[in-house]
Amino acid sequence: MFYTSRADAGRRLAAALDHLRGTDLVVLGLPRGGVPVAFEIAAALSAPLDVVLVRKLGVPWQPELAMGAIGEGESRVINDDVLRIARVSKTSLAMVEAKERHELERRARVLRGNKPRASLRGRVAVLVDDGMATGATAAVACQSVKKLGAARVIVAVPVAAPEAVGRLRVTADEVVCPYTPADLGGVGNAYADFHQLSDSEVTDLLTPR
Repeated sequence: MFYTSRADAGRRLAAALDHLRGTDLVVLGLPRGGVPVAFEIAAALSAPLDVVLVRKLGVPWQPELAMGAIGEGESRVINDDVLRIARVSKTSLAMVEAKERHELERRARVLRGNKPRASLRGRVAVLVDDGMATGATAAVACQSVKKLGAARVIVAVPVAAPEAVGRLRVTADEVVCPYTPADLGGVGNAYADFHQLSDSEVTDLLTPR
């Protein structure tokens, strides 16, 4: 255990992001677990808080196997090797993508309510999650915010596998991660409290105070 909670992780991670204070930035949490971390960073840096949404595209008959992912701003990443090995047709891929795009939009409405998506045009986007095992989700989120006009993309996570950090350094302009254990095992191992968050917990943090 390295952090007592996601809030504790966010406060400690904010200290490593102090060099961004005063810049035109938006803090974006990856729901659900990244939002409590992002909330503390946004509060510490007096920055606006929003979410960035990503959905996995699972093989139709084996949904846990990712053949790609989509994000806001029409971003998409496809794993051609999985498509080939699983023999997924273009029609099947399109059907899964349409379903997940619909779910992504529904989740955005649930989490943001009537609040519009924060404008990223020309701004620094700080993508925050509670941890990264592979970095795949954050990589798609990076692509998403770039398509939405972010001038610079920074990925900030409290804990990550070293391989995930290496992967994100190719995609993001900067990666900030103070804890990169070689034997991570699972993100939850870095926390004393790693409970499953409800939508209401997330929407409460996103509601302007």
